[in-house]
Amino acid sequence: MSGMQFTKWVACWGNATSITDRKESVYSKDITLRYPIRMCFAGNKLRFHFSNLTGTEAVTISEAFAAKQVDKGEAYTPTAITFDGKSAGVIPPGQEILSDEISLEIVAGETIDVSLYFADFVQMNAGTLITGPLSSGKYSYGNFAKSEELPADLTRNTNWFYFLNTIDVLTEEKNFALVCYGDSITAQDWPDYLSLRCAREGFNNVSIIRRAVSGTRILRQYDCITYAAYGLKGATRFPIELNVAGARTVIIQHGINDIIHPVGTEINPFRPWSDMPTTADLIEGVENIYVNHARKLGLKVWSGTLLPIFGWRTYNESRDVIRNEFNQWLRSSEKFDGCVDFDKTVRDSAQPEKFAQGFDSGDHLHPSAKAYEAMAQCVPAEILR
Repeated sequence: MSGMQFTKWVACWGNATSITDRKESVYSKDITLRYPIRMCFAGNKLRFHFSNLTGTEAVTISEAFAAKQVDKGEAYTPTAITFDGKSAGVIPPGQEILSDEISLEIVAGETIDVSLYFADFVQMNAGTLITGPLSSGKYSYGNFAKSEELPADLTRNTNWFYFLNTIDVLTEEKNFALVCYGDSITAQDWPDYLSLRCAREGFNNVSIIRRAVSGTRILRQYDCITYAAYGLKGATRFPIELNVAGARTVIIQHGINDIIHPVGTEINPFRPWSDMPTTADLIEGVENIYVNHARKLGLKVWSGTLLPIFGWRTYNESRDVIRNEFNQWLRSSEKFDGCVDFDKTVRDSAQPEKFAQGFDSGDHLHPSAKAYEAMAQCVPAEILR
């Protein structure tokens, strides 16, 4: 890293934080969480954002460490993540905290393990579910936060990312962050494939920051434990999730759940027809909630079109009319700096209401892995330069 000047904090990895799925057990104790994070930038300092945004009780991180993954035979050397000089950090309910800066020489492309240990009972109510080739973690019963190897008999994989929200690196001035904002489509694989594309094609100055929560809507949210994990509404989420160091551009791909969720209280008491938006409602929401706030932050704003839904369990033609009208506005509105036309990329050219062959995951709403790769590939290079 000779000759590099590290002068700018930029987010190099990030998630949203939302309400976790309400299962029978909502507390853990004496547990280690480990998340391997690919570092896209070189740098010499790190700082870590931890979120208890949707928690109702304080969360105490007993200790936390960052350690580079190493080849066999090399020393695994955890560096303590501290909070006001202390090993333990307390995240108040409904809030986020920032760790102390730690010194750690980072080479672009290497992976660090972020390990968190919770000694006492902790409410596991703040996190999000994400998938993709770069997105998986582990949890172990016991304290193994400083161990290179986690014990196989006490460890399981997880795609729930609890509390760890964003990692910033002190890096070169030329580096910047691209925020991918949305729902389950974005909580799944395409942002990871975009990160891999950037590395493969030499877009080395951009990080891909995922701010996505499955089930979320622009205009509304649920206030029941059945659908609590479907997350916060746009007006609540967006100002918090756009707090991204070094951000330059945001891609917004959101709104399909507003269209497909309502079914009537005779079918589901939590999904009344009164929740059904018009196209004008969606447009007004995106303008007022998303675009206006992003512009105040000085960000470029790109729209992302909504994907086909033919065959989804609540599909009907009237819902698809709204989707197509909304997509047409997303493609043409001067409110945006441009449009990432995900719909055109994954739809069948002969039957555009459907996914193309091989691009449907099987539920007729979420893309296949092949389609997610195509979505990442269709992001214009000008956003990544």
